[in-house]
Amino acid sequence: MATQEPSPPSSMESNKPGFPKKILANTLEDKHLCNCCHNILRRPFQAQCGHRFCSYCFNRTVSNGPQKCNACIKEDIFEEPTSILKQGCAFPDNAARREVETLAAICVNEGCTWKGSIKEYELSHEGKCEFMIIPCPSCKERIRFSEQERHNERECPERTLNCKYCKEPFHFKNIKAHDEICPKYPMICEGCAKKKIPREKYVDHIKFCSKFRTPCRYQVVGCDMSVEKEKIHEHERACAHEHLNLLLHYIMGMKVSLEGLQPQSLELAGHKAHELHQSLRELELRVSQLSAMSAPILGPPVQGASASSSSSSSSSASASGSSSAVAAAPPPALPTATLSTSFTPLPSSVGAALELQLHSEKTKVAELGRRCQELEVKAGTFQDVVCVLNREVERFATTIEASNRQHRLDQDKIEALSNKVRQLERTVGVKDLTVAEMEGRLREMAATTFDGVFIWRISDFTKKRQDAIAGRAHAMFSPAFYTSKYGYKMCLRIYLNGDGTGRGTHLSLFFVVMRGQSDALLKWPFNQKVTLMLLDQSNREHIIDAFRPDVTSSSFQRPVSEMNIASGCPLFCPLSKLEGKNSYIRDDTIFIKAIVDLTGL
Repeated sequence: MATQEPSPPSSMESNKPGFPKKILANTLEDKHLCNCCHNILRRPFQAQCGHRFCSYCFNRTVSNGPQKCNACIKEDIFEEPTSILKQGCAFPDNAARREVETLAAICVNEGCTWKGSIKEYELSHEGKCEFMIIPCPSCKERIRFSEQERHNERECPERTLNCKYCKEPFHFKNIKAHDEICPKYPMICEGCAKKKIPREKYVDHIKFCSKFRTPCRYQVVGCDMSVEKEKIHEHERACAHEHLNLLLHYIMGMKVSLEGLQPQSLELAGHKAHELHQSLRELELRVSQLSAMSAPILGPPVQGASASSSSSSSSSASASGSSSAVAAAPPPALPTATLSTSFTPLPSSVGAALELQLHSEKTKVAELGRRCQELEVKAGTFQDVVCVLNREVERFATTIEASNRQHRLDQDKIEALSNKVRQLERTVGVKDLTVAEMEGRLREMAATTFDGVFIWRISDFTKKRQDAIAGRAHAMFSPAFYTSKYGYKMCLRIYLNGDGTGRGTHLSLFFVVMRGQSDALLKWPFNQKVTLMLLDQSNREHIIDAFRPDVTSSSFQRPVSEMNIASGCPLFCPLSKLEGKNSYIRDDTIFIKAIVDLTGL
């Protein structure tokens, strides 16, 4: 027989160096060490020189071509070509492999108590230890291997979650930011307090929500109240006077603002006109004073000047030259010459300047008067606008009052219709309950037997057993059945995960005596033999248990409540028989049969 070729190492094995020395439970021997990584040999290869290497270490060493054996050099036994490592010069050392795999090993992870061989460590524990410390690939936090799933789902700050509202993924650290923009995030209406309104529909909701508070339409003119939409008309009707006052103040403010846009305000214009009038009066007073001062002085000097001029001309004409007259004239002529020099320029310079300034001031006064007239016209226009607005507001208030009356009538009709709808809903609810109760009774009557033999079909067995294991539904009751039409009333009670001594290991089945309408005619205590069966749906081997009632037990006395305490078999059927492939469960359904012996009835 040909010998089987050693199988090459798997990809997992060839990509790992030797086992760490710490896992060895006993004394470490040098022959078990790799001459390259100096760890315990993993899939050892033996070279021509006799030294052993891990498969991974040997392949890595010769991957760049033939290499000298460092172990031969270190031991000073190097010789060519034996000590040259290259592809094809080494073979799997299965003897050393089996020897290494049988060495006792322990887990070096803190808290782990695993023990076994190196082979078992490699196959079932390496890289799978629950106590192994690994870095989280997202947040780089070092965690235990067993806590990786919990960390990724609950603790990792970099974990990705799916929004429970819009199902969009986002990082956990951005949960608040996502809630602020999530279109499906549930909002609460501040008006009607309705909850779970998606953000994308919130704007549409508040447009039609009658309870949502909205600013008054006269907010722009100063009304700062926020009113529910359904009461906005009532607010406008009740506060119409205040709204008109606010509107008037707003328009007057606009008027003042428009006046402020002119070169000067009306008040400044009046003040300026007053100042100009005062300046005019002062100028007129100065002119009259100057005229009064110049009148007595300018009269004689003017005549003297003319006489002197005429005498001078005559004296120039006459050659004799009257020196005595000229000598006598100079004393009175000196002051005349001086006054004439001082007052002659006044009428030409000062008077002209005063007239020019007076004309300028009059022009300014006329311009200001024209502007005042324009502002008065604009004020009259604004007053007309206010009157029109007042009439419009009065008409609007009348319309609102009529709308409110119609709204109240509509509300009364809606309330009456709502009352009728609620009354009809209550009536329908009562009838639904009656129908459901009747359907339950019909189902119970359809399943009821009157011969003491009852077969109970339990469907969805797997789901109901899971509910029993989880504690959501420990027990189930069967429909009632009778020994005869006017006989004993009974039912079965089953625990799919066991009860009492059979909890978690057996299926427990109990017999229950119930209160019936004919109990006064029957013989008590109940003393009929009861047989309980789990039917084999292949009709080969039924599971059967039978008992005769203990007449001293309260379970078999005449019932004083709806049903007596259950009595039966807590260890009716081992759950192990119902696991795997069996003939008791078909289509996820089992059948329980109860037979009451009618002997003596």
